[in-house]
This record gives sequence, C-alpha cells and structure tokens, in this order.
Amino acid sequence: MSDVTPVEQLSEAQARAELARLAAEIGRANEAYHTLDAPEISDADYDALKQRNAAIEARFPDLKRADSPSTQVGAALAEGFGKIRHEVRMLSLENAFAAEDVADFEARIRSYLGFEGPLLYTAEPKIDGLSLSLRYEGGVLMQAATRGDGEMGENVTENARTIADIPATLSNAPEVLEVRGEVYMSHADFAALNARQQAAGEKTFANPRNAAAGSLRQLDPQITAARPLRFFAYSWGALSAPLAETQIEAIACLHRLGFQTNPLTRLCQGPEALLAQYRAIEAQRATLGYDIDGVVYKVNDLALQRRLGFRSTTPRWAIAHKFPAELAWTRLEAIDIQVGRTGALSPVARLKPVTVGGVVVSNATLHNEDYIAGRDSRGDTIRSGKDIRVGDWVQVYRAGDVIPKIADVDLTQRPPEAALFVFPHLCPQCGSEAIREEGDAVRRCTGGLICPAQAVERLKHFVSRNAFDIEGLGAKQVEAFYKDGWIARPADIFTLEQRFGAGLQQLKNREGWGAKSADNLFAAIRERRNISLNRLIFALGIRHVGETSASLLATHYGTWAAFETAMTAAQIGEGAEWAELIAIDGVGAVLASSLVTAFHQQAERAAIDVLVAHLSVQDVVTRAPVNSEVAGKTLVFTGTLEKMTRAEAKARAEALGAKVAGSVSAKTDLVIAGPGAGSKAKQAQALGVKIIDEDAWIALAGQA
Repeated sequence: MSDVTPVEQLSEAQARAELARLAAEIGRANEAYHTLDAPEISDADYDALKQRNAAIEARFPDLKRADSPSTQVGAALAEGFGKIRHEVRMLSLENAFAAEDVADFEARIRSYLGFEGPLLYTAEPKIDGLSLSLRYEGGVLMQAATRGDGEMGENVTENARTIADIPATLSNAPEVLEVRGEVYMSHADFAALNARQQAAGEKTFANPRNAAAGSLRQLDPQITAARPLRFFAYSWGALSAPLAETQIEAIACLHRLGFQTNPLTRLCQGPEALLAQYRAIEAQRATLGYDIDGVVYKVNDLALQRRLGFRSTTPRWAIAHKFPAELAWTRLEAIDIQVGRTGALSPVARLKPVTVGGVVVSNATLHNEDYIAGRDSRGDTIRSGKDIRVGDWVQVYRAGDVIPKIADVDLTQRPPEAALFVFPHLCPQCGSEAIREEGDAVRRCTGGLICPAQAVERLKHFVSRNAFDIEGLGAKQVEAFYKDGWIARPADIFTLEQRFGAGLQQLKNREGWGAKSADNLFAAIRERRNISLNRLIFALGIRHVGETSASLLATHYGTWAAFETAMTAAQIGEGAEWAELIAIDGVGAVLASSLVTAFHQQAERAAIDVLVAHLSVQDVVTRAPVNSEVAGKTLVFTGTLEKMTRAEAKARAEALGAKVAGSVSAKTDLVIAGPGAGSKAKQAQALGVKIIDEDAWIALAGQA
C-alpha cells in the first residue's frame, strides 16, 4: 500500500477532504459486508481506514462527521428458529493486525481514562467458531441463543443441550447467569465428520468453523447431537451478582462452575507482554487441534471495563489481534461489474478456484477502477503500479474471513493477449451513464429508479435485518417478486395482500409457496406496518445514512412528523433547520446534504410519502426522567478538558439526560469551555448562552 500523508501533517482542508474520502470508503465497505453479504475488503484494510479516520478526528474534533460508521454486529437470523432478545447485547471486537495497533489500543485506553498506572490485560486465543450465549436461572440452563445481529439471536436451546461441554445445571452460581463463549469443532472430529458425510453421499464441509455453525443451527436437535461440538466459555452477559472483580478471576469462576475455559489464557502487563503471549500462542497454532484466528486482549480490571464502556458495536476495553492473512496464487478468468443500491459499479474477479486457508475461493474483490489500474484513490501507486488484467496469474489475499482480494500480479506469467481492462462508463444493467464524482473512488450509475439493479438492491436493503426485517421476504424473494413485476418500490410490499390476497392464487401457486406460507408472509408484512423511527430512516436507503446515524436522527427529532417537517424545510448550507441538522453530534455536512437532497427530489420524495402512508411510525421512546440539572438540556463541549476526556464527558452528560451537540446554536443551553476554546465560545457569548469551565461541569455532573 502506498504511503499517505501523516495525520500530523494534514491541513484542515486536507483533513476535511480525507475524512470525506474515508467516510465514503468505510460506508461502502459497511454496505457490502452488512447489507449485501458480499464483503469487498479485508479486516486489515477496514481497520486501517477506521484508525486513520479516528486519528484525524482526534486532531480535528470539529470536523467529526457521521459518515465514519462503526462495524455492524453479527449476521441475519436464519429462518426456522425462534428469536431471543439478548438482555445484554453481544458485541463484536475491534481488530488489530500489527504490533503498533496493540500499542495504540493501550494508548487509547490511557487517553480515555486519563490513566497513568500499570495496566493488566488477559490474553486468550480467539476461537474460530460460532458465538453462543447460555442463560441459567437458579442454576438451570433455560435458553441458548446465537449472536444474531447482536440484539436478537436464534433460539438454539435444544441443540445446545446436546453439547457435552455445556452443563445442564450449575451449583453455587448466581441466580441469573448468562455465560458466553464459542462453539467449535476439533480438527480430528471435523475430519471424521467429513469422512462420514462423504461415505453417505452427503455434502462435506469447507472447514471446522462452517461445520460447527451448520451443526449448531440444525432444526433437528438429533442431528446436532450426532455432531462432535465443543464449547469454550470466555465471557458473560446478564448477571444477578458479580462473578469477580477481574477478568481473569471471573474466567476462573466459570471454570469452577464446570465450563471449559481456554488453558492458554494468561495475565499480561502492557503491550510487550501481550505481544509475547501472541507469539507464544501463534507458535502453538498448528498443534492445538482446533482453529484459532488470533488472540483477544481484554482489560483485566472489571471496574476499568465499566468506565471504558462501549462504542456503538464494540467494547473499548478489548481488541482482537488477528494472525497474518493467508495467500495463494491462481488465474484471473474474468472481471464482472456488479451494480449496488447506490448505483456503485463494483468490479469482481472471477478466479480459477483455489484453496486459501482451508476455504475454496472463486471470487475476489477488485474494489474500483483505480485499484485495477494499480493506483489508490489519491492517484498513488499500489502493487508497484502493476495493473490487473483478465488472464493474469494473481496472488489472492484472505484475512478476517471476508471475501478475498487480489494482492499482487506476477507479470512474468501474463499472457501476451492479456488486454488492458477498460472500466465501463455505462451501467451494464440499464445503459445509463456511469459517472465518478470528484472525491469519490467509485463510479456510479445515474439511472436511479430506472436502473433495475439499483431498484432491486434498494428493495433488498429495505427488507434487510436492520431495516424492516420482514419474515419470509428475503433477498431471493425480492428478486423474484421484482422480476415478475409484483414490487418495484418499498410501498408495493404493503399492497401485496390487497393485490394478491384474494384467493392467494398467484402467490400460493408459485414454486415453494402455498396458502400457509402466503398467509405467513402477509401477516409478517402487516406486523411491520408498525415500525420504529430509526429503522424507517435507515430503511429508506439514503446514501451515507447508516444504522448509527439513523438512530442519531431518530433520537434527535423523536417523531416522523418532526423529522419530515425539518427535512422538507431544510436548505443545504443555510437556515435554522440546516443549522439544527448539522449541530447533531455525529452528523456532518455530507450526510446532511444527502438527506436534504433525498427529501427534495421529486421521485424520491413521492416514493417516501407513498410508503409512509402505509405505516404507523413509532415515536422514539424517551428514557426515564433523570433527576439532574442538565436533564433535557443541550450541551456543547469545546476546548481542552484536563480532568476527564471528551468522550467521558459526553458519556456522563448523556447519562444525566442531556443532549450533546457538535456546534453552538440558539437551542444550546450550556457550553463547557476548557483552555483553548475558540469560535464556539465566542458564538455562545454572542448568543447569550451560559458558559462554564470544567471544574463547574464536574461539580454539576456530580463528579467532584
């Protein structure tokens, strides 16, 4: 990868442009991974983008924007299982890929806490399996759930009861105890299972992780019981009483209760000790008898874990240090262009199948036209400037269990007839012009709603798990219904029953459908007429509006009427409504412009209005009243805080019932100004907004 300008050398204008580029790349990666189930970049590349974005925001806090989203958690729920809502969310982990990432992890912890003393961590192997949460009440296993999307998991209780490593009852356990860990399969058991599958003429599994996941998620528990599954416990969720005061003691407690815990877990002080344990575990990787893909580091002191808390999808007190990626060489047979929901033209490499890290790979991402040409989005060379052509002998790179990418090209094996790849300037789906806007790494189809690929992908997004999540209406059904002309826009979903419900003839006669499945679909659609505001905003598929930013907007405006009125009245770059929109902490000008544009485009607005007419949009449920002097008020922090970090101050304010804004306006109630406060303090003075210093804030927040 080519060198980039160090963050400390960026001017404010350069930082703003770089944040825009990073927001676009991260947003596209999130969409590919979480919405389309077609990841395009490795965990390492994704992590590098996020780290650079965070570093720029730390240096230029006033430039922070919502277009730098966190990773989503988990995966869609499988059909056929009941659902269980996790009392405590099951989050994913931030990834590290190099020694400096581990040092940065500790530095961020110290910065967040303002902590200077010794820090102890646990280091344990990261098992490559399927996450599972076990809930015990009165010492009895009551339910088991997969991670799912982090909030809702699949009910696999009966299957979990068949796993020997999972106790049915516990002695001397808290009244309520949720034990979390990983279901996996040993190498020896995996080989034996595949041998049995092959002998029976049934499909074999690609790797132990897939075998474990497929075995646990069988609808028939007897099939699960016949599969050799194991379980390592490493964490917990809901508790009626604490297990211990430290991570290492809590793991020991789980072991005493009868759970298998990993014997390679060690207590370490500081990054060097963590890296030493990482190397020790890596050296044993081939002889462990089960798959691991890295080492997980966790702050040992549980009180510090509670102070550090969580980002939207990851804890601040833990990180997964991944092992290096795996490589293989193969032939590039074709380059296909796929069109996404926002019109992005995405090149995909079709490869002669090759095994990479135990998985057979036939597709790889090529990112965009610059990547194919041998340069990055800034025009700097990558792969020593070597372009990629059909027929090339290419090195396939796989890291973090995502779709691989092309890492290198062997020019000595390039066929003489291999031609320079010309990226299309017309959409392969609708023939519309495909343009590349300034600052965008992606070429996009301008066809909009007339482009069938965009229409289908927007419908898929609309019914995705974090949007409307309509049971029985997944990606395949959306494609089929669109092809038959049954649905063309989201509102059409809510008229399906009216159009085809009578007699159910057209639907029940389709392959795979009957009267019962049709009735179930119509019932699921009726149920989703009641939708939360944040889900609706996310489901609209407006560019740059992810799940996190949709929640921010919903929390701020509270009701669809207030949100719709504000977006209708807002004018880009001017007016009170625009000022209010960009003052939302986490909403930047790019996201705000995209929102306002969508609500002012005639066709887009008409589609939104028709859709909402079929819905009952739930208002945001306000939190229970907090008894504090700042409850319900809007606060702005500016300047340097010396006794707590900005992140802790914001978290404390929100816990006290206040809103934290990113800029000062007439709606601001209080400004907390530290040394170096500049334009925001001056604006507060001009507006007559009360200003206090950090000591006064600490006293007000009850932290003195």
